[in-house]
Amino acid sequence: MVIELKGIVKKYFIGKPNELSVLKGMTLGIEAGSFVSIVGQSGSGKSTLMNILGALDRPTEGEYLLDGVAVAQLQDDELSQIRNQKIGFVFQTFNLIPRISALANVELPLFYKGAGRRERRERAMELLRLVGMEDRMEHQPNELSGGQKQRVAIARSLANNPSIVLADEPTGALDTETGNMVMDIFRRIHREERRTIVLITHNEELAKQTDRIITIRDGQIVGDQSTGNKAATPVPPTASPVSPTAAPASCLLSPPSSPASCLLPPPSYQGVRL
Repeated sequence: MVIELKGIVKKYFIGKPNELSVLKGMTLGIEAGSFVSIVGQSGSGKSTLMNILGALDRPTEGEYLLDGVAVAQLQDDELSQIRNQKIGFVFQTFNLIPRISALANVELPLFYKGAGRRERRERAMELLRLVGMEDRMEHQPNELSGGQKQRVAIARSLANNPSIVLADEPTGALDTETGNMVMDIFRRIHREERRTIVLITHNEELAKQTDRIITIRDGQIVGDQSTGNKAATPVPPTASPVSPTAAPASCLLSPPSSPASCLLPPPSYQGVRL
């Protein structure tokens, strides 16, 4: 298991009259190279769960093993390294840096990793071509549509070759047609690169496009089923080694103050504005 949760509890305002339990003893395992959706309505605890999976927050109780490593035992700088190099994040609101180009946004995780300028530029261009944004590399986010911004965000999430991609409502700010095309990109990444992808969503129709649907309600798992979409035994990619250059400690914030520093052949979209 690349992700293993054992009795995870998350509470807020501990010891106070308004103490709130969001996750209530959650136990879950996710295999390397799988494409999983976590489905739940607003307030079900799915975003809190993603923050824990992404090492953006710590559970109050329970154990979280990431590739067999107990995350609770790691220091802040070690968590930053994991977020920067092992996990790629895709957010509903894109979280692109507004005053720099799409290319520079994708380069940012590589910069924090310590990669040289040429390496950063070549890798970012490769990823933007992968998501069909080769003709918008020099455009700033305010010059891009919602779908185009999300495609840049997906490219950024892959910058440091993470073994896991966490996508929190990645189609939530998009129309249905554009959302389906973003899902096409996730499916291609999973199929061709065999990365572990965890999709957080409230949309059951999108969830059906993944291999496995985990349903949560009131902080507990109430359903776990295979969709039958799994075509082959996953072979996860080799994650990049952890660099001694860590991402900023600000990544510990939830959400982080500078999300881009914690992160990281295209389908045909003729006639459709993304």
